[in-house]
Amino acid sequence: MGCGERRRCKCCHKLFRPDARNRARQHYCSAPACRAASKAASQARWLSKPENQDYFRGPENVARVQAWRSRHPGYWRKERPAGPALQDVLTAQHIDSTKETGEVARPPLQDVLSAQPAVLIGLIAHLTGTPLQDDIVRTAGRLLRLGQDILATSAAGAAPAPPMPDGGAGGDRLRDLRQDPRLP
Repeated sequence: MGCGERRRCKCCHKLFRPDARNRARQHYCSAPACRAASKAASQARWLSKPENQDYFRGPENVARVQAWRSRHPGYWRKERPAGPALQDVLTAQHIDSTKETGEVARPPLQDVLSAQPAVLIGLIAHLTGTPLQDDIVRTAGRLLRLGQDILATSAAGAAPAPPMPDGGAGGDRLRDLRQDPRLP
């Protein structure tokens, strides 16, 4: 396939193989911009012929259009009837067993977000590695103070940070929490 002679497109000047059925007349490649240029050139050629210059003008064409409009009043203004729906109506399908969908079906995100306190407690217990209530309360209080310090610092316009309890070594507070949840 395609063993014909290649030629240059008149628009983009790239080489292309013309279609075998239209080889003698095809001077543009199939790129969208080149096809648009081909159509514009074709229309300009047609309009440049003397017999076509007044094709859409003159009293006989005005009369033809006026007669058509009188036979079709309100053609452009009337609403088109609505066609059939493009989407089929779906019927609900009964799920036979929760065993099949047990692993796939999860609660919606809204249910998870409404359980924020439980999520927060679970996260703290996971990070600290202990499910004991006293450790979770102590860690939650420490995280609350840490958050308030961060918010106060950003509200004060990036004021200097308070001195670190590690002597300014800049240790990771979350890592410290994970290692010893009983820290103040």
